[in-house]
Amino acid sequence: MSESKLPKALNLPNMLSISRVFLVPIVMVFLTMRTQFGFIEGVNIGDLLAGLVFIIASLTDAADGYIARKHGMVTNLGKFIDPLADKIMVVAALVALVELHRVPAWMVVIIIAREFIVTGLRMIAASEGVVIAASSGGKLKTVSQIVGISLLIFNIPGGMLVMWLAMFLTLWSGMDYLMKSRSLLEK
Repeated sequence: MSESKLPKALNLPNMLSISRVFLVPIVMVFLTMRTQFGFIEGVNIGDLLAGLVFIIASLTDAADGYIARKHGMVTNLGKFIDPLADKIMVVAALVALVELHRVPAWMVVIIIAREFIVTGLRMIAASEGVVIAASSGGKLKTVSQIVGISLLIFNIPGGMLVMWLAMFLTLWSGMDYLMKSRSLLEK
């Protein structure tokens, strides 16, 4: 089938987002079953593989949005799958890191709660015909979470420090979304 006959939604940016969803279980297997992969010079191979796949998945997040906007390939599927894939990727990695005792569960619950709150606000806004775009605070939050999670997966010192920054940005951006959406909630 030629590219012109493919559905518009099956474009490169959306395929990158979908691939991110399929990379998540691979990260989980490498990270949580890491003892089966052994060590090389003190480095756990499972952690190394999980971290590399996580970074590849994170790079697809940066690429899909850029390509979609630059080439006019924004679709409803993309609007749906991109943020969903991001949340699945981050939440899955954080849950695995809780199991490995690398991040406290309470921190992960706060991060997940913020995602539910913002998603709920976006659903209310959409029902009113309003679009809530990603804010710069939300983008900083995402970058700090990905950097912090990557450091924790690789078990590199400083990962928790970055997660504290991510935690602050998570709370700040969540409050920012709530304040900007106050008029929607008052109806």
